[in-house]
Amino acid sequence: MTTVTFSGEVWIAPGDGAWHFVTVPEEQAEIIRLESGPRVGFGSVKVEATVGSSTWSTSVFPDTKLTYVLPLKKSVRHAEGILAGDTIDVRLTLVALP
Repeated sequence: MTTVTFSGEVWIAPGDGAWHFVTVPEEQAEIIRLESGPRVGFGSVKVEATVGSSTWSTSVFPDTKLTYVLPLKKSVRHAEGILAGDTIDVRLTLVALP
């Protein structure tokens, strides 16, 4: 399984949902593109994400042609004490599709 690690700043998407994200740096996004195989809905890639002591199944979504964004669940943000503007360390492991 392919795993990438990076640090990134948490940001909030504009709009009513107040979704929090962290952007995958271009170098790691390139690894994801090359190693992920077929994409699923909206070009997303299934991953297992780890931030601090929290690990969960999710997807990263294409943000531009060069990168992906990782949505941060409210339960993870609360468990890890994460706020918008924080820089966090992230580990993403690509999940093989059947």
